[in-house]
Amino acid sequence: MDLQRQVTSLCLDTKSVQAGSVFFAIKGHARDGHDLISEALEKGAIAVVCSDAEKVPKDFEGPILQVQDVRSMASLMSARFYGFPSQKLKTVGVTGTNGKTSVTYLTEYLLNQSGMPTAVMGTIDHHLGEKKWPTDLTTPDPVSLQSRLRDFKNSSAEAVVMEVSSHALDQKRVEGVDFDVAVFTNLTRDHLDYHKTMKQYHEAKQRLFTDLMWKSQKNPTTAIVNIDDSFGRRMRVSEKAELRTYGQSESDFQFKVQNFDWMGTRFELKTGDGNFEIQVPLLGVHNVYNTVAAMAVACAFNFEIDQMILGLQSFKGIPGRLQKVPIASKQVFVDYAHTPDALEKVLQMLCVTRKSIQKKSQIWCVFGCGGDRDSGKRPLMAQIAEKYSDQVIITSDNPRTESPQRILADIEKGFSISNYKKIENRKEAIHYALQKSENDDVILIAGKGHEDYQIIGTEKTHFSDYEVAIEGMKS
Repeated sequence: MDLQRQVTSLCLDTKSVQAGSVFFAIKGHARDGHDLISEALEKGAIAVVCSDAEKVPKDFEGPILQVQDVRSMASLMSARFYGFPSQKLKTVGVTGTNGKTSVTYLTEYLLNQSGMPTAVMGTIDHHLGEKKWPTDLTTPDPVSLQSRLRDFKNSSAEAVVMEVSSHALDQKRVEGVDFDVAVFTNLTRDHLDYHKTMKQYHEAKQRLFTDLMWKSQKNPTTAIVNIDDSFGRRMRVSEKAELRTYGQSESDFQFKVQNFDWMGTRFELKTGDGNFEIQVPLLGVHNVYNTVAAMAVACAFNFEIDQMILGLQSFKGIPGRLQKVPIASKQVFVDYAHTPDALEKVLQMLCVTRKSIQKKSQIWCVFGCGGDRDSGKRPLMAQIAEKYSDQVIITSDNPRTESPQRILADIEKGFSISNYKKIENRKEAIHYALQKSENDDVILIAGKGHEDYQIIGTEKTHFSDYEVAIEGMKS
C-alpha cells in the first residue's frame, strides 16, 4: 500500500474520520482512543497509530504504527502532513498564566508595523489581518494547529504569534512546532483542577523553554523571560537559545513606570541600546510588562526600538483586556481577569490610577467564577475584590454544569465582612452597578472579557459584558 498517496486526513477522534484517514488512538483523561479503533476503521481509516497494537482488530490488514507516545507522534506527523509550516514562518510562542493574549496582540501589532505580516493564534480567535478563523481552545489540537499554520502561510503571513497553554504543552500539541522565540510572562494559581500542583503546572510551562527550544530547527532561537516572576527566575532555558530577560529588576529590558492616567501609561525602558521614553495607550504596570515583552520579541527579529515607540502611540488595545466601554460619565472597563493574581493586578492598577489623578470616586467590582473549574480560587478572589474595591457585586460567570448558588457560596467564604451584594443574574448585576454608581466612579466587570457567550448547564448562549454595559447605560 502506498500510504503517502492515499492519506486524506489525520484524525484524533472518530467524528472526523473519512475514507483514507490515519487514526491516532490517544489515551485521554476521559476516554481511551484504543476503544474507538474499530469504529474508525469502519468509517474508512486506512492506518492506525497506537501504543497498544493488541487493541487493533486482528483482521485489519492496513499499516499499524505502535509507538510509546501517541500524542507526540500525532504532533510530528501533523507537521509533516501539512509541510512543516512553522519552519516557513517566524514563529513565536507565548506562555504564562496571565498576559498571553495581550503579548500576542502587541507583538502582532509591532511586527505588522515593521512590515512583517503577522498572524495570531490564541484565546480570542485565529486571525491574519481582517481574516478570522474561530477557535474553541487557546492552543488547538496538533492536527488543527498545523493545518492553521499552513492556512496562515498560504494567506501570505510571514510570522505567527501563538498562545501556548499549559494544557497544550502537557498534551504535546505543539511538539511539531519549530519556534524562533518563546516568551514567559508569569505563573500564578490557575488550572489546578488539571495540573493538581503548582510544581506540575510550572513543569508543563518549562517544556517550551527546554525540550521544544532544543528540538527547534530554527537558528538562532531566543527565550524571553519575566525575571520579576519567581518562576521566571528559576526557568531553565535550552543551551541552544539566547536568554533575554525583562522586568523592573535589573534585566536586558528593564523598565520603570513614570506616570499614568485613564488615557495610558508612560515608562522608561533601559536596554543595551540605550534609554527610551515610551507612552502607551494602555493602563497599568501589568500592561507595561506585556508591552516590553512584545518589544523584546521584535528586537529578537532585529527591529528598531525607535520605530516601535512611534507605532505604539496608536495601538488600539486588546478585546476584553481592560477594554474601555464608551460611557462618558464613568470609567467602565471589561477585563478577562479570572484568576486571583489577574484580578489583584487590575484592581491595584485602578486604585493607583485613581489616586494619581486625585479623584474621590469609588471602585466597583463585578465578578464571578467559572463552574467545573478550580474551586479553591473562589474565596481568594473574594478577598482580593474586598481589599481593593469600595463596592463588590458577585454574580455568575460560566457556571457550566455546577450550581450557580454553590459557586457563589464558595466565593462568599472569602469575605471578612458582609459589605458586598450577590446578584446571580450577570446582566442584572452589571446593570445594578451602572445604575447605582455615581459619575466618575470606576466599574470593573471582570472574568469574561472578550467572551461573547455564557455557558449555563451545557448550553452556550450569546452574552457580552461589553454589550450589556452599553445597554445598561441606555436603560
